[in-house]
Amino acid sequence: MAKARILVVDDEEKIRKILTRLLEDEEFQVKSVENGTRAIAASVSFKPDLILMDQNMPGINGIEALVSIREKLPAVTVIIITAFGEVSLAVEAIKKGAYDYLEKPFDNDKLLIMIRRALEHRRLTIELRALKQTVAVSRSFEEIIGISNAMKKVIDQAKCVVDTDASILLQGESGTGKEVIAMAIHMAGKRRDYPVITVNCGAIPFNLLESELFGHEKGAFTDARESKPGKFEQANGGTLFLDEIGELPLEAQVKLLRVLEDKKITRVGGVRPIPVDVRIISATNNNLEDRVRKGSFRLDLYYRLNVFSIMLPPLRERKEDIPLLIDHFISVYNRELRTSIRDISNQARDLLINYPWPGNVRDLQNCIQSAMILAREGIMTTEHLPMRIKGYQFFENVTVSPGTGLDENLKQINSRLEKDLIVDALTKTGYNRTEAARLLKISRKTLFNKMRQYEL
Repeated sequence: MAKARILVVDDEEKIRKILTRLLEDEEFQVKSVENGTRAIAASVSFKPDLILMDQNMPGINGIEALVSIREKLPAVTVIIITAFGEVSLAVEAIKKGAYDYLEKPFDNDKLLIMIRRALEHRRLTIELRALKQTVAVSRSFEEIIGISNAMKKVIDQAKCVVDTDASILLQGESGTGKEVIAMAIHMAGKRRDYPVITVNCGAIPFNLLESELFGHEKGAFTDARESKPGKFEQANGGTLFLDEIGELPLEAQVKLLRVLEDKKITRVGGVRPIPVDVRIISATNNNLEDRVRKGSFRLDLYYRLNVFSIMLPPLRERKEDIPLLIDHFISVYNRELRTSIRDISNQARDLLINYPWPGNVRDLQNCIQSAMILAREGIMTTEHLPMRIKGYQFFENVTVSPGTGLDENLKQINSRLEKDLIVDALTKTGYNRTEAARLLKISRKTLFNKMRQYEL
């Protein structure tokens, strides 16, 4: 077992020598320094497990040094040594992160007992943190549905990088689940207690992009009535997920690269650099290497973002995952839509498994939601699937019913087709009626009337 490393900080040489000899006799690795400034530097190079630090020192005192050291080494254990009658200062030190305090003059045996207790507390804390991390990783990735070898590879790659700060580039077609993987990596990593902020680089107008990313000061432009932090500041300590990074304009790419290199941002209209500490996860459905060759994406930024790459497979290449996804979405939407779908027919399930899914998992999700809105309860069948899934099988069993003619049959078919198209449009737009009406090229009032007609 490696010997524990202890840093002794005291401005009195005699005390440093006494403590060093005492601790070395107990087989600890010891380093001693005479002031707070040197303690801060030694904490970085020596990386102590525990620091014994005097409170009263010239220059930077013990509490000030404690705060600075814990910013660099949050897990380090610190015991403050105070003069008799300075208990109030010792209590302040504990509030700032010290483990305990000891008054001078101290008993050597009492000091050694306190040190061993502090080191045991540190060991248990580290073990507990490691256990929590293992559980967090397991829970985060449990939510990713997939038994295919392709998805197992993606999950294994993601687990390899959760404990690092390496920039990650998630690549894959639209709808393959890049954001789901990004969230899992964040929640399983050491930054999970800090925010994860998503930026859709393709959805923000160019004139607002810099303000959105880096924030702005009051009066920076016409509508800037107050100062506002940008996405980088909002994500400080956590993760910034840059979705559709390939859509970022060249001018914005230059500024992003500078922030990644300097780890500082300057708000629009501001002059003061603001330090930021974020983990970058980017996603694209474009071929960034091709964009680099064409000159629409910077090579240096590409290398910055692509430290670790994960390629997500399209749904058509992992068909064995489709039945699991179907059952998952039925369970989810039974709760959200208040439907009572017990199962899906074998014929409908086969159609879904063999469909090429150009929109991938998101496409399948929308399809299940649409079909459940139509079915409402019982068994979901091919009749409830969108026309694009079942093709023209919908018409194979169409026959003229006794007493009905061509016009009546066409009317029934048109009604069923119209209902399908309306449900599909509503599903694609997240039940935003204005957007659905625009997609269908009808008025919002017409859409509302047809929704009422078809009990939607």
